[in-house]
Amino acid sequence: MHSLERIGRYRLDRRLGAGGFGVVWLAHDDDLDATVALKVLSDNWADHLDVRERFLAEARLLRKADSSRVVQVYDIGELPDGRPYFVMEYADGGTLADRVGAGPLPVAEALRLTALAARAAAALHEAGIVHRDIKPSNVLLRTTPGGTDRVLLADLGLAKSLAQASGLTMAAGSAGYTPPEQAQAGSGIDARADVYSLGALGYHLVTGVVPGPPGEVERPDRLRPGLPADVRRALLRAMEPDRERRWRTAAEFAAELERLAETAPAEPPSRASQASRPRSPRRRRTALLALAGVVVAGAAGTGAVLLARDPGAGAGAGAKTVRVGDRTGRVSAEVPAAWGREVRDSGWNPRALGLTAGAEPGLAVANHLTRWQDLGSGGVDGAFVGLSEHGDVTAEVRDLAHTGCHYTGSRPYSGKRWHALIRTWDDCPGDGSLTEAALTPAGGAAQPQVYVQIRQESGGRGTVDAVIGSVRVSS
Repeated sequence: MHSLERIGRYRLDRRLGAGGFGVVWLAHDDDLDATVALKVLSDNWADHLDVRERFLAEARLLRKADSSRVVQVYDIGELPDGRPYFVMEYADGGTLADRVGAGPLPVAEALRLTALAARAAAALHEAGIVHRDIKPSNVLLRTTPGGTDRVLLADLGLAKSLAQASGLTMAAGSAGYTPPEQAQAGSGIDARADVYSLGALGYHLVTGVVPGPPGEVERPDRLRPGLPADVRRALLRAMEPDRERRWRTAAEFAAELERLAETAPAEPPSRASQASRPRSPRRRRTALLALAGVVVAGAAGTGAVLLARDPGAGAGAGAKTVRVGDRTGRVSAEVPAAWGREVRDSGWNPRALGLTAGAEPGLAVANHLTRWQDLGSGGVDGAFVGLSEHGDVTAEVRDLAHTGCHYTGSRPYSGKRWHALIRTWDDCPGDGSLTEAALTPAGGAAQPQVYVQIRQESGGRGTVDAVIGSVRVSS
């Protein structure tokens, strides 16, 4: 493989992230003395000609857009092993996923940023391109000399020319941001598919929650009481399942958002307004160390309580799930059987999460508990469940961040026993995913609340929801 220190005239500093087909590096152009982002095709796709062409097509589309609102491509080349790469402008302000990671933004700012993203989408549409994957992690921020943010659309890996898009037969997109016509193979799409995604983007920035499936989107004013009615109507119109009822163009939607941003009421400083500011590296590191402390506390005991195996799977090694409980008998959860290799049940101190200090019931279960607190250790699958009968677990979970991981968003959960806020990070140093969840009683009671942390090497949303739905708390 080509040296990881340099590609051509570009000196590689550190990896910024990875997608389905490529890896993005922060790099330095020594000839021009400029910081750039360099995207190279992953080596496991080097022999796939179709993937190679798709990779190059992204660079061509970015170049074709030729807009200051879309990430610029400066150069393109090929490694000695034949893998292509292209060089782009570097967005030093991170992404909107970073910005919304700690919770909803002030309404005026959320509308302004969504409007700028809509103007960028309009520039793509004018160039004959539909993005097909607009979401917070694909909207970049670059600081201008005046200190304001310039919003850039990036990652055109799923983008197509509008002529091609009208005859698309493959479904594509990201859950929560994908219109119904794009999720169904053979439907064909146009620029209004991006309008739906922009509406979902604005919804997420305003509420702090990824919207539900098309036609099942909860009204944003129910998640953010006091939201102006005109804002609610504008966002829900963009997310109409029937594209004939959406805003006709991204530019039209942007104009309405700009109008609403100017008239949005001023908001006092709050957790939401703090969410709009980039976090300092120290705060991010503190949040990660605090969670490590939670697990250390949970792993300190020696007792292991294995309550039952999934009755549908039968007893023995072939069981699909196991139920584990803490030593007090108050907290239990059901996890995949492969996670149940090690159990520690000595409880936890909610102070590690920012809550009132004390000794509360809790447990940790995993295949490798000794690796739990190190996100750089791969091969870890397990869950931590801690009870809290004082304080607001949801507020604390909203405020967490994980340096080195890629924040993928938040979503609500509604089950028979619990309502929950679920936040997820992937592409962690050990290549696994991390989920944080705050559970509140489905009946509306303020307490007890439950904090859940899940690490997965593989698996996804279904496993997370199953574990959360299985949590039991007794009096």
